[in-house]
Amino acid sequence: MKANTSRRDFLSISAALGAAGAATGLAVLADPAGAAAQTVGVKSGDLPDLTIKEVKIYVTSLDGVHKLNGTETGELISVVTNSGIEGNYTIGDRSTTPGWLAWAKSELVGKNVMNLLPTYTSTTGMKASGGFNGGAGTPVRRPAPPVGGAAGTAAAATAAAAARPAGSPAFFNGANSTPGRADTGLLARSGGTWPNYYTAAADVCMWDILGKAVNQPVYKILSGGTPTKNRVMAYASSQHLATVEDYIPDVLKAKAQGFRGYKIHPGGGQHATGPAIPTYIGHMEEIREVRKAVGDEFVLMHDPVQGYNRYEALAVGRLLEELNYAWFEDPIRTVDMEGLIELARQLSIPLHVGEFLFSIADFAEYIKKDAMGVVRLIGDNVGGISGSMRVGLLADAHGLECAPHNWGPLDLAVHFHVELALPNVYWFEMPFPSEYTDRAYFKYQFRIDKDGYVPAPTEPGLGYPIDRAALDKVTTRIDR
Repeated sequence: MKANTSRRDFLSISAALGAAGAATGLAVLADPAGAAAQTVGVKSGDLPDLTIKEVKIYVTSLDGVHKLNGTETGELISVVTNSGIEGNYTIGDRSTTPGWLAWAKSELVGKNVMNLLPTYTSTTGMKASGGFNGGAGTPVRRPAPPVGGAAGTAAAATAAAAARPAGSPAFFNGANSTPGRADTGLLARSGGTWPNYYTAAADVCMWDILGKAVNQPVYKILSGGTPTKNRVMAYASSQHLATVEDYIPDVLKAKAQGFRGYKIHPGGGQHATGPAIPTYIGHMEEIREVRKAVGDEFVLMHDPVQGYNRYEALAVGRLLEELNYAWFEDPIRTVDMEGLIELARQLSIPLHVGEFLFSIADFAEYIKKDAMGVVRLIGDNVGGISGSMRVGLLADAHGLECAPHNWGPLDLAVHFHVELALPNVYWFEMPFPSEYTDRAYFKYQFRIDKDGYVPAPTEPGLGYPIDRAALDKVTTRIDR
């Protein structure tokens, strides 16, 4: 890019190139059942009965499981149709979702996936209280749920559905009663579902059902029947390791296994022995030593997960540029938009931002103001598969790469379908070690092939069938 060409000018030129693809993708989201039927040459009326008759939760034991997120609860939700098709997703991997079952009984049972799913794709995002549409009421905090969970009385279940325990994401706005992200100051706009972990989970289950109804993987429906790719290059995404010295053997292990890239999630930035040092100084040493260990051509990235202040981020960013790192992810708090704009102005390395945004309106604002160079997203935060596609298509329409966050068992499957369907995704984030993503009830284990890619699933729906016998062994109870 020439020095006299701004990011905004560049994006304006690039935006026209993505408009046609975005239009196709949005058409799929407007009529998911029609798009699914079209992939197999039938009409939506020819699909099986997709009326939802039952919802339940398999509560599984986490004994011997490495939790990728400390909040993981082992809950596998199930949405079953009259025709016997079951859609599944995990809840509680990232944020607690109290009372999902009571909510789903009220909102899903008796309704048809073909009619319900498009309403989840039509949200326009969020708004500040009194802004845009104006006149929104005061957000209401609900009390913590009673002890006993879903196995209690109907009244207890209803209370749990409306609950917001300390630290949970549930946020409610009067009559809309839309669970969302706490402490954002944002309210539901036009009945939208951002951010809503309840509807996001339901959205995933319904896409799983739709794919199984036409015997197609979800990504083939999302891409309008013409998938853009059948595999995605993977990079190893490190854990937050204890000491500076831990990263060298970790990156060398990833390289030896065939990964073509490695992302540092820095830890405390301290040496195994010796006096304490400033955290970001320790991180800079990790950055230097990892580059030295793998050579100049190996792809490296750095993600401090919003851990720096502006000064530290600029110092680290300049080092990353000097050592030819591919990107700098969430360098400072996402809410510091001015800081991100200034970092983007002073650095040439792409800033990956978006995991901590919860509204398509916010993504549009950050893109417009040059506060992100690559669009990150977490499906649970933006409405499931439907919301993820909308954010990814928004990025594509502005000529930007999209980089979904992969971190969890079925979380990988959900984001992989989005990655396969979108034309502007180039990497698959593989939590490292890879075996940390394994769960006993999945027959498939996410691994790279000999060329460093993850192959696209071929099974219908989310593409990774549940081993029912294995699920029975680890299920401690079924909540209905």
